[in-house]
Amino acid sequence: MIQAEISVYPMATKTTSASFYIAKAIDSIKNLENLRYEINSMGTVLESDNIDVINEASKKMMETVHNLGINRVEVIIKIDSRRDKQVRMEDKINSIKKQLD
Repeated sequence: MIQAEISVYPMATKTTSASFYIAKAIDSIKNLENLRYEINSMGTVLESDNIDVINEASKKMMETVHNLGINRVEVIIKIDSRRDKQVRMEDKINSIKKQLD
């Protein structure tokens, strides 16, 4: 299973808020097959068993922001690829929560 945390930063927007652009970027990946995602306050976690799907989602998100008139987009991606067992996003969170009890 592959999880990737992606953060998309539109540069030189008219305001300090980026939520409009980020929402549009996330909307662009809603219908990709073999992709799950979860938003958080600092980025979006993508999940798939295929790195090509992660790459396609990343490209779609970036291109969407460009197509909204933003000439410069910074994208940060962190990838965790695990082959020894299938661990989903929620499994990782639950594992941490167990350690907090």
